[in-house]
Amino acid sequence: MKPDCEETLRRHIAQRLGGRRAVLVALSGGLDSTVLLDALALLRGRQMPDLAPRAVYINHGLSVHADDWAQHCAALCRRLDIPFQQLRVRVDSADGGIEAAARSARYQALAQALLPGETLLTAQHQDDQGETLLLALKRGSGPAGLSAMAALSPFHGHALLRPLLDISRARLRDYAQSRCLNWIEDESNQDPRFDRNFLRLRVIPLLSQRWPHFSRAAARSAALCADQETLLDELLAETLQQLTGADNSLDLAPMMGMSAIRRGAVLRRWLASFGMDMPSQEQLARIWTEVALSRRDAEPMLRLGDRQIRRFRQRLFALPLWPSLRERVLIWRDVGQMLPLPDDLGLLRQGSGGEAVRRPRADERISVRFSATGTLHILGRRHGRPVKKLWQELGVAPWQRERTPLVYYNEQLITAPGVFITREGQVGEGDMGLNLEWIR
Repeated sequence: MKPDCEETLRRHIAQRLGGRRAVLVALSGGLDSTVLLDALALLRGRQMPDLAPRAVYINHGLSVHADDWAQHCAALCRRLDIPFQQLRVRVDSADGGIEAAARSARYQALAQALLPGETLLTAQHQDDQGETLLLALKRGSGPAGLSAMAALSPFHGHALLRPLLDISRARLRDYAQSRCLNWIEDESNQDPRFDRNFLRLRVIPLLSQRWPHFSRAAARSAALCADQETLLDELLAETLQQLTGADNSLDLAPMMGMSAIRRGAVLRRWLASFGMDMPSQEQLARIWTEVALSRRDAEPMLRLGDRQIRRFRQRLFALPLWPSLRERVLIWRDVGQMLPLPDDLGLLRQGSGGEAVRRPRADERISVRFSATGTLHILGRRHGRPVKKLWQELGVAPWQRERTPLVYYNEQLITAPGVFITREGQVGEGDMGLNLEWIR
C-alpha cells in the first residue's frame, strides 16, 4: 500500500467516525484491530486532535497465549499513547458452543467497559462480512440475518461502529506492512472445526478463485438486505409504537387479525428493541403458539436467549431471567432501619404514608419473604381467597408475585406493603400502627 493509500484509509475511517470523538476500540492484537488502532492514533496526531481513543483487550482465557497477547496489546497502546484496559471473562462452552459463548461474553464485557458518551469500535472488515453472510445462509436466516453486520448499530445505550466493514483484509495487510506493524496470529484461527474458520480457510478461497470479487459482492448483498430491513423498520414503526405500552409490553389483541408474515415482522422488531438476537422462524412460531395463544388461565413462559417471554392479560412481556426468590428469608431486626431487598428490588422502610399495620408483639420476629401459600383474608374483603386467585384479582403478574416483598410476624403473613394487608395485620384499638413502605 502506497502512502497515499494509507491516507485514503485514514480518511475513510475519519468519514465513518463523523462527529464521534470518544471511542473505545475492541483490541485483540490481531491484524484488523491493530490497523484500526494505529490509524486512529495517526488521525489524532494529524487531523483530529480532539479524538479520544481507548482500547480494551478481552481475555477469554481460551489460549495458553492469552496473557502474552494482553501484554502485546498493552505495549502497543503504550507506544501509541492510548489508554489500555484488560478485562477477563469466563466462557461457558455449554452456552451455544464455544464460538457463540466467547462472542456473548466478549460483548457483555465491552458493554460494561463503555464510558458515558463513548462509541464502541470493532474492526470487522469486508471479508468478515462475506463470512457472516454465508453463516446466515447456513442457518436459513431471513433478510434480517442476511443483512449480516451493520456499519452502525445501537449497542446497550451506546453506538457500535464498524468503520472497516467495506475494506478488504488484503488492504488492511498492505497498510500494516507499510507501517511496519506487528500483530498477533491466533492459532485457533487455523482450526477448521470452527465454522467461521472453515469458511475462511477452505470455502471462501475457492469461491474467490472462481469469482475474484466474491467478498465485495457478498458485502453488497448484505447491504441490500439491510436496506430492505431498514425500509420495513420505517413502515412498521407506527404499528409497533401503537402496540407497545409504557412498560414495553406488546398488545396481542390487534395482532390476532394480522397475517403471519406481518405479525412475525412486528414480533422481530419488538424483540430487537430489547437488544435481543433475532429469533429463528421456529422460535417465532413458538412465541405465538405456546405463549400468545396458550389457554387463558395459563401462565406461559418461553426462554429466548437471556430473556423470558411471558403473557399477562393479553400482553406479551420480554423479561430478564431473574433468579428465584422463593426460598429467601430476610430478618428485619430493626424496622427503624431500612432493609435492602435482593436482586435490585429496592428497599423496605418505616414511613408515614399509606395504610398502617399493627406493631409486632414482643415475641414476634419480623421477616421478609417472597412467597405465600394457602388462603388469605385481606382487609376490605369479607371472604378469604387462595393466594393465586388473590394475586390475579389484584392484577399482579405471575413473575411479580415472587418478587413482591411479604412481611411476616413469625409465620403469619401481615402485609405486602402497598398491595394488601391481611386481617391478622389489622391495627387494633389503642395501637399507633406501623407504616411500611416499599421503595423501588
